[in-house]
Amino acid sequence: MTTKDSIVLYSALGRGHLVSMVELGKLIITHHPSLSINILFLTPPPNQDTPTSPTAFTCQATAKYIAAVTAATPAITFHRIPQVSIPTALPPQALTFELCRATTRHLRRILASIPSLRAVVLDFMNYAATRVTAALNIPTYFYYTSGASTLAVLLQQPTLHENTTVSLKDLNMHLIIPGVPKIHTDDLPDPVKDRKSESYQVYIDIATCLRDSDGVIVNSFNAIEERVVEVFNQGLMEGTTTTPPVFCIGPVISSAPCRKDESECLTWLDSQPSQSVVFLSFGSMGRFSRVQLREIALGLEKSEQRFLWVIRSEFEEGDSGVVVPSLDELLPEGFLERTQGKGFVVRDWAPQAAILSHDSVGGVVTHCGWNSVLEAVCEGVPMVAWPLYAEQRLNRVILVEEMKVGLAVKEGKNGVVSSAELGERVRELMDSDKGKEIRQRIFKMKISATEAMSEGGSSIIALNRLVEVWREH
Repeated sequence: MTTKDSIVLYSALGRGHLVSMVELGKLIITHHPSLSINILFLTPPPNQDTPTSPTAFTCQATAKYIAAVTAATPAITFHRIPQVSIPTALPPQALTFELCRATTRHLRRILASIPSLRAVVLDFMNYAATRVTAALNIPTYFYYTSGASTLAVLLQQPTLHENTTVSLKDLNMHLIIPGVPKIHTDDLPDPVKDRKSESYQVYIDIATCLRDSDGVIVNSFNAIEERVVEVFNQGLMEGTTTTPPVFCIGPVISSAPCRKDESECLTWLDSQPSQSVVFLSFGSMGRFSRVQLREIALGLEKSEQRFLWVIRSEFEEGDSGVVVPSLDELLPEGFLERTQGKGFVVRDWAPQAAILSHDSVGGVVTHCGWNSVLEAVCEGVPMVAWPLYAEQRLNRVILVEEMKVGLAVKEGKNGVVSSAELGERVRELMDSDKGKEIRQRIFKMKISATEAMSEGGSSIIALNRLVEVWREH
């Protein structure tokens, strides 16, 4: 019996990273069933995973998730990197970097045990694993789950470092990068702005590893980032000694099913007119102060639009951390009564994919996380762009200036988006000629997304090319 060629996908710590790798694995298997997919995942250290911590629930949920995937897709095999102790408690991102470094011995053993291994695909946060793959002479790729434009910006970081002597936060200037709109230094992610910070050097190292890799797989597609994809294809990324091959194989989106009877908000949407509701959702980490929540509420009233709003609040001084503040405590007095029938407020979670695909939804206010952006594009839903962290400010520039499928909200000097600003942007998106143009443009992109993932489409061609390269190694 012939052994199948194997590909290893190495996920960073965290459920979201694992789901991304699984979806990539499913895509590869669907189009190339002759391959065997092995997914490696990290386990939080015991001293950072107490029964009361959020990670404890994540571990349990992860085990259930892996069991479900294994049952549905037997061609995907999971390998748990054995648990190791880390002396000090670390924030999630730093913990991933440290765990990846601390488990290289286990990684080497697992990789050596996999037959007919053609390539390893790393989450970019697992960049330290390149030392092992280089030592074992295994072709190494990265899976970059954001867009090609932000990848271009990241790849420029070592060059920017060499050509400057001060921190980027002290440079009030625009960066000119081929294929990408002008990027102001204020819009760069915080970790790369201060050259004296620990995270700064980490991202220089990540960018260097990406440059030196055998290729980067990107969760995007040609039609939404045409200019920068062309730059990559021609190897014209200025200032980089090498431009790695880039394979745009998206949009790859997690398709978690949602039963209609499980969500009141979907029932409420059923009673609303077509494309009349603006959906506000800011990701799992998008929490706001009470001041900001009240401004959002007043802004929605001023917009006079129907809305579905997912609320996550920050814990503030005086909160017990046990008793969750009620909506009446968080929102302006009488808000829920005044907006009854016209608005629907959900605590903490809502089935985003199902909501975006609902006929009643005509716009979304988003934190600009790339997965959320792709979900909106795939459903043809125009956006109001309100970035909160990570590379989301860059994504806003791409959404507004390059793709032209969103409107940007402007934060005040205190970092708060005013009710007037939000109200105006929501009304503009839902009820103006500019909003109609954006809606028409994103509807065309929705069609392009379907075409890209069809046989003969740009993303499937890129995937097939990638697999051919793997087989040649």
